[in-house]
Amino acid sequence: CIIPKSGKQAENSRKTKKMRPHKQEGEIMTAQNMSQKAEMWKIFGAEMSPYSVKIRSFLRYKNLPHVWLQRSAHQEEFQRHAKLPIVPLVLSPRGEAMQDSTPIMDALEAQHPEPACLPSEPLLAFVAVLLEEYADEWGNKLMFHFRWWDEVDQRAAARALARSISADKAQWQKTADMIYERMTQRGHFVGSSEETAPLLDSYFDTAARLWEAHFAAHKFVLGARPSLADFGVYPQFYQLYLDPGTGGRVRGFYTHIMDHCHRMLWPRAEGAFADWAQLAPTLEPILENIGQFFLPWSTANAKALEAGEDQFSVQLDGQAYRQPPQKYHAKSLRVLKEKYQRMRDDALDALMEKTGCLAYLA
Repeated sequence: CIIPKSGKQAENSRKTKKMRPHKQEGEIMTAQNMSQKAEMWKIFGAEMSPYSVKIRSFLRYKNLPHVWLQRSAHQEEFQRHAKLPIVPLVLSPRGEAMQDSTPIMDALEAQHPEPACLPSEPLLAFVAVLLEEYADEWGNKLMFHFRWWDEVDQRAAARALARSISADKAQWQKTADMIYERMTQRGHFVGSSEETAPLLDSYFDTAARLWEAHFAAHKFVLGARPSLADFGVYPQFYQLYLDPGTGGRVRGFYTHIMDHCHRMLWPRAEGAFADWAQLAPTLEPILENIGQFFLPWSTANAKALEAGEDQFSVQLDGQAYRQPPQKYHAKSLRVLKEKYQRMRDDALDALMEKTGCLAYLA
């Protein structure tokens, strides 16, 4: 087990400008009593999984003692508890299993409300929820496209995944080749194709510029402390950082985004949530981008599934974007709309209407 740094040593570690993937097997991520093993949470994950590092960061912020376990090295235990063959899988100290990052965070936020990841004001709370959903679904689409589009990133990702699966160096290249062949054929599942590649590239550049401007003004999405939104946004950029081709693009042009990633590896509250007047100049354009691209796409996807279509097309900023429908996105949109109904008030309705989001949520 590896004990995290504390005091000035930890502060210096947080300030470093070089991010290193946290690959230590079984490392303990907590500032609490390390001897209380019976109260340990377990995260079965992978460094190359944005949703795994999302949950790891969340448990770090909540100060919940836990161990980080590579799924591939603990396959038998993983299969005993997992209902789906996906990571992360989280086991509570009582042996309760949870999967799917957003429900995991919702459950833990209710059980461990401090430090709070949702503001008390309904408008800010829903903005956090919406941005987390946007990052999970739209941000992940962009991340997946870039990771598996160019040869240099394809090969690097395949080799990194191979090393995480097996400790046998003799098998690494064979496993990497198998991963490469499989994953480079799966782009169509997220809408990555020769036709959509220029559009996805444009979507990424626009979104990254907006987030760069926001993090130049604010340490976190909603001010001086992490919210649910931060745990959604940072993992997608962090994954791009890990890839050699796109990583250079992110490091070279989006330094404030990288600073946010640094902070979110070991997140801590550095102040209060800001009010909307402070956030609006840089966050409102991001909501407008969501109303222009993400929510129309998510809505079209849900309608295509309901109609039983095997392909759908949606006009995004005057250009046709095509892909096969995806089941999970329809489910998560339904949950998002349910959350909106529980949180909505006049101020939130006005903001959603102003940014072009209301028609897709109400």
